[in-house]
Amino acid sequence: MEEKKIDINSIIGFILIFGILVWIMYQNQPDPKVVAAEKAQKELVLKAQKAKELANKAVEKATVAVATGDSTQLVALQKTLGNFAYSATLPSAKNDFTTIENEVIKLKIANKGGYIAEATLKNFEKFKKGSGQLVELIKNNNANLNIVLQTNDNRTLNTKDLFFEPTLTKIGADQVLSMKLKSGPNSFLEYKYVVKPNDYMIGFDVRSQGLNQVLNTAKPLDLEWDLKAFRNEKSISYENKYTEIYFEHKEGKVDYAGLGAKEEETLEKPTFIAFKQHFFTSILVSKTPFEKAQLVSTNLMNDEKVDTTFTKSFKANLPLAFTNGELDYKLNWYIGPSDYKTLAHYDQNLEKIITLGWGIIGWINRFIFVPLFGFLGSYIAYGIAIILFTILIKLAMSPITFKSFLSQAKMKVLRPEIAELGEKFKKDPMKKQQETMKLYNKAGVNPMAGCIPALIQMPFLMASFQFFPSAFELRQQKFLWADDLSSFDEIVKLPFHIPLYGDHISLFPILAAIAIFFYMKMTSGDQQMAAPQQEGMPDMAKMMKIMIYVSPLMMLFFFNSYGAGLSLYNFISNLVTILIMLVIKRYFIDGDKIHAQIQENKLKEPKKQGRFQRKLQEAMEQAEAQKAAQQKKK
Repeated sequence: MEEKKIDINSIIGFILIFGILVWIMYQNQPDPKVVAAEKAQKELVLKAQKAKELANKAVEKATVAVATGDSTQLVALQKTLGNFAYSATLPSAKNDFTTIENEVIKLKIANKGGYIAEATLKNFEKFKKGSGQLVELIKNNNANLNIVLQTNDNRTLNTKDLFFEPTLTKIGADQVLSMKLKSGPNSFLEYKYVVKPNDYMIGFDVRSQGLNQVLNTAKPLDLEWDLKAFRNEKSISYENKYTEIYFEHKEGKVDYAGLGAKEEETLEKPTFIAFKQHFFTSILVSKTPFEKAQLVSTNLMNDEKVDTTFTKSFKANLPLAFTNGELDYKLNWYIGPSDYKTLAHYDQNLEKIITLGWGIIGWINRFIFVPLFGFLGSYIAYGIAIILFTILIKLAMSPITFKSFLSQAKMKVLRPEIAELGEKFKKDPMKKQQETMKLYNKAGVNPMAGCIPALIQMPFLMASFQFFPSAFELRQQKFLWADDLSSFDEIVKLPFHIPLYGDHISLFPILAAIAIFFYMKMTSGDQQMAAPQQEGMPDMAKMMKIMIYVSPLMMLFFFNSYGAGLSLYNFISNLVTILIMLVIKRYFIDGDKIHAQIQENKLKEPKKQGRFQRKLQEAMEQAEAQKAAQQKKK
């Protein structure tokens, strides 16, 4: 039998591999400082949770002590709650609520914590019209308002765990609810809610009296405001797309936190924080800016089949600074619809939380689309208003459309001569380009004239993509087969889910796709005739043939789950464009006259070249000179 020999190379290889593994394990060892920091952080969190649990138990014991008259237990409570044990001795120290309401909103304020436990909007229904379920922005502990109290005797208490004493009065037509967390007969922390008639803006003052000897006033108190946004619309994924935190900071600048899985922002001098849902919002407004704010937005909707209740979770942490040892903040709380006109009424920049786009797109929406559509919608049904609105916009843009078609017609007339130049200078592409530019200049034709009108119209198209999804007026408005113009117009419910399409079939996107198909079919021929194939450039004819079929498919998939109002706008827009194009081509553009005009222009002195044409020709001439110099060197 052959004796096996030791393979030295294998042994060396194993040693090297073992050494590498040891090195990797050594390198991946956690830094002792990091481990210690993480351990300390965990201990702090556990300590805070334990303190919170003790405070809760103390409050519960206080309730029992008050009910049984156990003075010994009350004395023991003072060791846990300090001066605020007094609040637990009052008759109001029980899990009760006070209701305040007007014509549009109903609020339930909890004795324990003093915060809004329920907020119901009286004039709006969830999911669809006739559902019988009113929109409830706050209920079932989805929201929380808390101030972390730091006392002089080193206690940390949370207002949400302590009992407030309610006092409801009326001042004129206003309802005023004072919620006082007392540390004595004349010392307290007060939340004051003021509800005015027919108004979504709630007055909310936070002030203290006589607490400068109770609280540690050396540093601000933390106000914590949390909200898990309930689903209120038919499509939770579509609603989630427009649910985000907005804020105003830095002298009137309004911005948003983002739409990622988890977004965090640290602000300086914020004046309002808005927990904006698609069509409803909760906004905390301060008359004087907070020093700073920490915001967190967490996405709760990952799978619309499973995550059907909440869209996002919002958290805000705001410092409340002391003035002369006391708190005194004049705040307001808007709880209502995300409606542009309603928010603009308050003249505090609140309407800027509505997603209308930035720059020129935002200007078009704010100064053209919003007022025009608002005017039409106040007189006629919203479905008809969209149709009339679209027709007016397209008619206003028709001069630009006319210029675009006229440019295409001129290019079409010149195509034979351009083709001749292409054949004549087949072996010299640079010369061909130069001669083509000379022909354009001599004939008085600008090759860029057809592009400029399209670029001018583009912002209006992009503005519509921002305007219609944000138009609160369309919510639950019916038109033809669509029962809600702000959501998709489902005509067939599919028993399965198609990726990127959904589990339903919407009709308006199909009509819009058909209109786009015929529009592109009609215009692609003219565009191909107008722009001859250039050597070294992509074959535009083939690209257009592909786009004729790709664009409608994109429309079909992209808009299937979008609001029916936007799909209706695109359908009517393309339909009106086709009609305008037919009218222009039949009654306003005469190929023979254009040809005669071009021939007449050729006989005249060539027009002075525009700056762009001059720069382009100079670049071509320089390239031609470099090419000639290189050929001489060879």
